[in-house]
Amino acid sequence: MTTQLHVDVIGQGPPLVLLHGWAMHGGVFAPLVARLRDRYTLHVVDLPGHGLSRDVDVPLALEACIDAIAAIVPRAPWCGWSLGGLVALQAATMLPQQVPALAMLCASPRFVRGSAVDDGWKFGVSAEIFRDFADGLRSDYRATLDRFVALEAFGSEHAKDEIRALRDELFVRGEPAAPALADGLVLLETSDLRDRLPALRVPSLWLAGRRDRLVDPRAMRDAAALAPGARFAVIEHAGHAPFLTHADDVAMQLIDFLSAP
Repeated sequence: MTTQLHVDVIGQGPPLVLLHGWAMHGGVFAPLVARLRDRYTLHVVDLPGHGLSRDVDVPLALEACIDAIAAIVPRAPWCGWSLGGLVALQAATMLPQQVPALAMLCASPRFVRGSAVDDGWKFGVSAEIFRDFADGLRSDYRATLDRFVALEAFGSEHAKDEIRALRDELFVRGEPAAPALADGLVLLETSDLRDRLPALRVPSLWLAGRRDRLVDPRAMRDAAALAPGARFAVIEHAGHAPFLTHADDVAMQLIDFLSAP
């Protein structure tokens, strides 16, 4: 076991950190990396229990991930997709000197919708979705991951291509560790970072997919409205993984945001 996460360092220019989503690994960003590597030095992280960080002795918990990542990447903006967005957002609030800008890519401060008796966060998904996946991991690991991939691509104009690309990447770096997958589902179900947004001290980009069925673009819009100086944008026809189907659009949005004075 080791305490150091795997990071691919690719490209040239100012640094940018990329954080992937649940059950995936940094390699899933390949189409986006290809479009950014001439402008940025990309630090593409495999989160604990995932990819080539499968056997790393770091729990998949927000603060533990942030400490482990911050120890091995330079001061740089962090871009987090889906679950990786929770890590990036928490990092930007904890370490604004280390994380001077934040890009949330199809990610929300709270993935689960509220009930009628609480604060009415209405654009999340049902908590039962994550509980069902947790049950499925115990009974049929691979089929459960396959179902999650289908959910990520559902709604996209290029759903078949997206599913194929995500399935192709899923086990390229080995199977993710079952305990980390379970911990990740708990994070997705229980995390609520909305109270951090009004005090966010760094510029942020909230980039949504119009057809995303896992992270509703309206949730990202509402979250961006809580963060000072935030920028919200939508990629038309994209689902939950727009860097696979609309990589040019994602790259353009990131470049424009990161180039702003």
